[in-house]
Amino acid sequence: MRYEFHQEALEEYSEATCWYAERDLKLAFRFIDAIEEAVSRVVEKPLRWRVFEEDVRRCLTRVFPYAVLYTIEGDFILIVAVMHCSREPGYWKNRVAPQAEQ
Repeated sequence: MRYEFHQEALEEYSEATCWYAERDLKLAFRFIDAIEEAVSRVVEKPLRWRVFEEDVRRCLTRVFPYAVLYTIEGDFILIVAVMHCSREPGYWKNRVAPQAEQ
């Protein structure tokens, strides 16, 4: 299954990578590996992770305090956030289309 990053998720991924790179370049590469590994796990088995909120699922990274938040959009996975787990919960909610009233 293919995946896409929401533009804001891609920006926060980039910003976090830069933050780590300013401290230690090797740490930045480890961070990239952790995020890419989490994305690979999601792509391999998208239903493996529980629904976190509404139809958004959360896959935690290893080592780093980040999570990949995503939705399953029919034929692709939309990564809506690369979220630091200790900051502003719910800031990403405007990136997800509201559920239709039933």
